[in-house]
Amino acid sequence: MSQSRTATTFPPPVMEARRWLEGVSFPVERPLINVSQAAPVEPPTPELRKAMADFALNEDSAHLYGPVLGNDDLRTELAHQISEHYHGQVAPSQVAITSGCNQAFSATISALTTEGDEVILPTPWYFNHKMWLDMAGVTSVALQTGDDLLPDPTKAEALITPRTRAISLVTPNNPGGVEYPAELVQAFFDLARKHEIRLLVDETYRDFDSRAVAPHPLFSIPNWDETLVHLYSFSKAYRLTGHRVGALATSTALLAEIEKFLDTVAICPGQIGQHAALWGMQNLETWLAGERQEILDRRAAIADFMPDIEAKGWKLRGLGAYFAYLEHPYDMPSDELARRLVSDAGVLLLPGTMFMPASDAAGQRQVRIAFANLDRAGLRQLFDRLQSLSF
Repeated sequence: MSQSRTATTFPPPVMEARRWLEGVSFPVERPLINVSQAAPVEPPTPELRKAMADFALNEDSAHLYGPVLGNDDLRTELAHQISEHYHGQVAPSQVAITSGCNQAFSATISALTTEGDEVILPTPWYFNHKMWLDMAGVTSVALQTGDDLLPDPTKAEALITPRTRAISLVTPNNPGGVEYPAELVQAFFDLARKHEIRLLVDETYRDFDSRAVAPHPLFSIPNWDETLVHLYSFSKAYRLTGHRVGALATSTALLAEIEKFLDTVAICPGQIGQHAALWGMQNLETWLAGERQEILDRRAAIADFMPDIEAKGWKLRGLGAYFAYLEHPYDMPSDELARRLVSDAGVLLLPGTMFMPASDAAGQRQVRIAFANLDRAGLRQLFDRLQSLSF
């Protein structure tokens, strides 16, 4: 008997990790430190919540279907801001709003691929990308990265076959945190254009990039939309995770195919979430700059604290945006270590095995820390607990 589509992939990693907490109690003096999920735990600002409430109370359209590709005002504003941020040219007709960035990825893959096609994913990969490819019957071709977690275009080219439809990058990276240099992103764009495949660039964490300049020049390249699919999320920037608002930018021809998927799955993005994203973009620029600075400070704190655990054999492989990606020193696979950390240290994190093919032994030595919800004091506690481990 053949397997169902969902049976071809693994359980959702964050939900799987939460099950490790069952039956474990955490004393008041040592509460759980949860660094398993890259999502803000705080709600939107009071001003944004009020704007959302006013919209829900006073606008009938807040409760009705809207355009499948998203509201025109939000598409226009996002196109303008992408153009400004990247010094490029993006039209509203090249932008679509989705119910979260995962849906943007899923819709794109559905529009580009069929059974047995291939998509190249650098490892460690973002697990939800791998899960969707599994469920779509698309082969994930693993592109191993080096110690710096940066993918090599030359190695990627060696993996391209007649069934390859796309290369998918995430920068700043999830799970590795690393920011891909502009010239590297350009090289992958050139590679994709050469082979007439698509380059997907997931920039969910763009707003927390440490660089003050545009992270790449792709939007300034003539006919960029024939090759590039840019993915984005409003969730992290404006704390809208529960409202599921994402976006993508690409050619109008590809959007016409993506529209079929979106209409079938969700019909349209939620109206209140779209209103919140638009209001945030137009009113929270200064606030978002402060949020970015706070994340950069937490990133700096990790760099400051790393020597304390490097003495115990830990190594920092990647750091940026919401993530630190570490290599552990213990004689056990990372999934076993992660389970033991719950009871032995009161720490919940994800093992590298959740971001790698089972055949890649590197995942057994690696762990991901999602640090966005820990301030410096919380990070100090986390590193103190890791330093005190004695396995």
